Amino acid sequence: MHIRGDHAELVVGGRLDVRSAADARTALHAAVDSGRGDLVLDLTELDSWDATGLGVIMGAHRRAGRTGRRLVLRGVPPQMQRLLVATRLHRILAIEGGIEAESLPRV
Repeated sequence: MHIRGDHAELVVGGRLDVRSAADARTALHAAVDSGRGDLVLDLTELDSWDATGLGVIMGAHRRAGRTGRRLVLRGVPPQMQRLLVATRLHRILAIEGGIEAESLPRV
C-alpha cells in the first residue's frame, strides 16, 4: 500500500488491508487534522481492500466530520463500489460522481 499527497488530496494505491491499516490510519488522520475543507481520497490506484481497510476509511470519515471536514472518495473501483452498495455505505460516504446501484455491472 502507498499513500501520497497532502492535507487536501491523497492517492491510495495497492492493498488497503489488515497489514497496511495502521500506516493508512496514521496518514489519513494526519491529513484530516492538518487541513481544512474537503479531503479527497483518490482510490483509482487501489487494488483491493478488506473489512479492516474499509474500517480505516470509515474512521477517517468520522474524524473528518468531527473536525468540520468532509472525506470525499474519488475513483472508487467497481468491485469496491459494489461493496459500498451492499453495505449501504454509499449513502453515508461522500463519493464523487455518486454511485447508482442499478448501474453497477453484475458479477
